Amino acid sequence: MQHLDRQLAMFRTRLCNEVGLTSEEAGKAATHVAADIRFLPPEAKAEIKAASPVPLSARFEGLVAFQSWSGFATSIKNNTAITRASVVVQNYICFVYIKDACFEVVAKRASVGSVAARCSDYLSRGAVRDFRNAFSHVNWRYNTSFTGLECWVLEDARNRSGPIMRFEVSQADMNFWQALSRGVAYATYEQLRG
Repeated sequence: MQHLDRQLAMFRTRLCNEVGLTSEEAGKAATHVAADIRFLPPEAKAEIKAASPVPLSARFEGLVAFQSWSGFATSIKNNTAITRASVVVQNYICFVYIKDACFEVVAKRASVGSVAARCSDYLSRGAVRDFRNAFSHVNWRYNTSFTGLECWVLEDARNRSGPIMRFEVSQADMNFWQALSRGVAYATYEQLRG
C-alpha cells in the first residue's frame, strides 16, 4: 500500500478539500481504505465481492493488465494513436469498469465516514459521475488545446431529462480522479481477493 499511498499523497490538497480527508488520512489514503475494507463484517465483504457477476479475481487481473498497458504506453513518446488509446483505456478502466463493481457498493457498505466510504462516494457522485456518464455514453472530445476533454451530460441524468450540460475536464482533474480510482480499487481488491 505504501506505493499507492505515495501516489495519492501527491494529491493531498485535493483529497482534503474535495474528498474531505484529513491531512493524515490523505498521506496514507490507500492504507486507510485497505484497513476499512479488511475490518468490514463478513456479510459486507460478501456483498462487495458479489457486486458483479465478473469474479473479483478477474477485476484485479484487469487492473494489473491496465497498469502494464499504462507503463508500456507512457514509454512511447509522440505517438498520437497510443496517446488517444491510452485516454480511452484509462478512463474506461477507472470510471466505467470498476465504478459499479467497486465504488458504489463500497460507498454503501463501508463504515459511514470512513476513508473508503468518502473516497468511494466521491468517485460515484458529482463531477466524477458526470464525467463517467459523458465518457461512457461517448459524449466527449478533446478540447481545442488538447489539455483536457470537453463533455456533455443531461442535467438530470437519473431521469434522462433536462437540457444538455457542457463542461470541461482538465488533465489535472483526470490525473487526480484516475489515481484515486486506481488506489481505491487496488486497496479494496487486495483485501478481498484472498
